[in-house]
Amino acid sequence: MNTNRLDTDLLIAGGGLAGATLALALARFVPELSVTVVEAFPLSPDALPADYQPSYDARSTALAWGSRRIFDALDLWPGLSEHATPIRHIHVSDRGRFGATRLHAHEHDQEALGYVADNRWMGLSLMRALMGTSVNWLAPAEVVDMTPVSGGVRVAIQRGNEPHEVNARCLVIADGGRSGLREKLGFIARTEDYGQNALIANVSTSDSHGFTAYERFTEAGPMALLPHGSPARAGHESALVWTLSDTELSDILSLSDEQKCQKLQARFGWRLGRFTRIGQCHHYPLKLTTVAEPVRPGVALVGNAAHALHPVAGQGFNLALRGLMTLVEQFRRAVDEGLPIGDLAVLGRYQQLHREDWQQTVQFSDSLIRIFGQPLSPVAAARDVGLVGLDLMPGAKRWFARKAMGTGGRKPQVPSQALLAKAGEHDE
Repeated sequence: MNTNRLDTDLLIAGGGLAGATLALALARFVPELSVTVVEAFPLSPDALPADYQPSYDARSTALAWGSRRIFDALDLWPGLSEHATPIRHIHVSDRGRFGATRLHAHEHDQEALGYVADNRWMGLSLMRALMGTSVNWLAPAEVVDMTPVSGGVRVAIQRGNEPHEVNARCLVIADGGRSGLREKLGFIARTEDYGQNALIANVSTSDSHGFTAYERFTEAGPMALLPHGSPARAGHESALVWTLSDTELSDILSLSDEQKCQKLQARFGWRLGRFTRIGQCHHYPLKLTTVAEPVRPGVALVGNAAHALHPVAGQGFNLALRGLMTLVEQFRRAVDEGLPIGDLAVLGRYQQLHREDWQQTVQFSDSLIRIFGQPLSPVAAARDVGLVGLDLMPGAKRWFARKAMGTGGRKPQVPSQALLAKAGEHDE
């Protein structure tokens, strides 16, 4: 990974999970392109420890089975899986009601429905993989503006007190859901506030999770418990996502750890026995953010900068990964056809192909919130029927499982081995 070259074919604003994954995919599948990543946080090879020690308080992300296939294609999964806990069962229920549905990996001939991986471990795995590529890395630095020019864009970068300009054929914005650059460049984001907050923490229970992810809908909002900890054995640690109103969040945060566990016990129930420990709590407001037109000539939004979802179904990062690979697919096609990668025809194809996926995923996640957020008895009874129906009807259950596994939408066309061989000839 180079840190000196300035002018570039593609500049990625943001070196988090989305930006780093995009950079690695381009290095693997479109090596003809020079790629530069601009990241606000400093990066040094010395900061990558040889031995990773998982922390109890590590933040984590649910990876769908489809995302595992993407990381397989990037040759990242063998290392990443060392600290990725499999989800072999999913249990969806409505608190206080009889309806429930259950999904099992063996019913789909898979070893897992998904995985839970520490964010820091994913970041370290990506950085280690990028160290062996020609991707340029500018950090700490920040993209502060962009101007269209003939043949591409001129990007203004701030590195400490020194301004720089970089000429690029295309700019990809991957700096997260609070993207200041998105707003600076005039992209219109539509935000719907759910009036709730997500409290994130790791918890321990007296009973083993058995590699089961629990999605529990309650009268106050959904909560999820995902198997966490050792990927080799079914342990007692789970990653919690707890939906709370502003008042409830304030009350919970003021409690002792023991009192938090008691509140959690009352809300979730005893399916995992007694809650014995809760770690450091993080929280953020829940909003649905979408950008109707995430591309323009020379610029594309990806990841949370393009769409940020409610975490109820764990779809956000998995949707982002599929979008990244669709963009890589279009860049590969553009290079093969001799088209400028920043051409609106190229970026428009990416938008068109990804749009149906994100629309369906947003609708799926948003409808779960609205359906299970209704306390009225007729609606609750209909939910029970629906959950039981999912459990009993193979076709409906397969559809739900494909959504949960991230395999229900369009599959980005990962380049074939013949195409990879052709790309490799370029470097010889």
